[in-house]
Amino acid sequence: MNTYSFVYSDSLQKYDYGAEHPLKMIRLKLTYELLKAYGVFGMEQVRLVEAVPCTRAEAERVHNSVYLDILKGIDEDLLAPNLIKYGLGPGDNPVFRGVYAGSMLSTGASVQAARLVSSGEASGAFNIAGGLHHAMPGRASGFCYINDPAVAIADMVKKGLKVAYIDIDAHHGDGVQRIFYDTSRVITISLHESGDYLFPGGGFEDEVGEGDGRGFSVNVPLHPSTGDDAFTFAFFEVVPPLIHAFKPDIIVAQLGCDTFESDPLTHLRLTTHGFTKMVREIAGFGVPWVGLGGGGYSVTNVARAWTLAFSIMAGIELPEALPDEYLGIFKEGREPYTNTLNDPEPTRETTDELKAEREFAEASIRALKKDVFPLHGIGL
Repeated sequence: MNTYSFVYSDSLQKYDYGAEHPLKMIRLKLTYELLKAYGVFGMEQVRLVEAVPCTRAEAERVHNSVYLDILKGIDEDLLAPNLIKYGLGPGDNPVFRGVYAGSMLSTGASVQAARLVSSGEASGAFNIAGGLHHAMPGRASGFCYINDPAVAIADMVKKGLKVAYIDIDAHHGDGVQRIFYDTSRVITISLHESGDYLFPGGGFEDEVGEGDGRGFSVNVPLHPSTGDDAFTFAFFEVVPPLIHAFKPDIIVAQLGCDTFESDPLTHLRLTTHGFTKMVREIAGFGVPWVGLGGGGYSVTNVARAWTLAFSIMAGIELPEALPDEYLGIFKEGREPYTNTLNDPEPTRETTDELKAEREFAEASIRALKKDVFPLHGIGL
């Protein structure tokens, strides 16, 4: 029987960015508690796995030792001068006690998930604390201190595996792209709000990799108002052909849900319906896969989206109504919330809205079909 692992630790709640920061660690607890309330962790095919930190050697496959020492020093009250040089300080990447320990724990959970899948112990594994895709080898960026997707991927590449990284977060997966920009062992595919409108300001169609990696970095920038129709159209035009051509041993999927319409930091308009359509396609590739969290700043959206994602991974059909015993916990998010697992069906977009979103997506796709697809033998 196929088994599916959910890698998690309550200890992740201790590592708090601060009351005013948009990344709320309670979103992890809310997701775990919703799955628990649905009885998912008692199901035969599901394994709840306690997360453990990654090792320093594992982190150093991606990050330089000086930067890791800076992070470790913060936990030990040994603050280095000029922290801004490392992307650290007030704002996106605050300095707080536990930043190193928490980052190593969330990264360790991603490495565990990857090893469970690559060893064949699990057909799929999910780390909701992962997906911190902006961190660079020597600096923090975009709420991300250690790039757990890259560390997990590097661990698999070291074993000789080919990895496809699919990123559907609203923000471009720039850190993962940069780290694997010159290798053909990893293909990175990122669909995101255009960098002309949103951090980190890149992820354009002409960023296609270099050297051996030419054609293995793939970007689909999207119009900032993009909803379910245009987003899923772009996904299905680009992702399945590349996955079938690349033939990965493992898929790593960053499932950020800051793409949702009510997210406070972005401008896209996805619902659970578009989100789950893409997750079902990833699950349907028939390739062992690792799911990671990522962005998502409406915590009640996060809990519902990642509960849906793990249920799809594990082949579980969940009731639409949220469990009564969970609703009290959901209120801890201190946000408006729905009593249902899925969003209402999206309102029908106007012709002008659909036209603008679709034309923007089509332009991105045309560029990829011209410059990237031929490098994989697609359309020849």
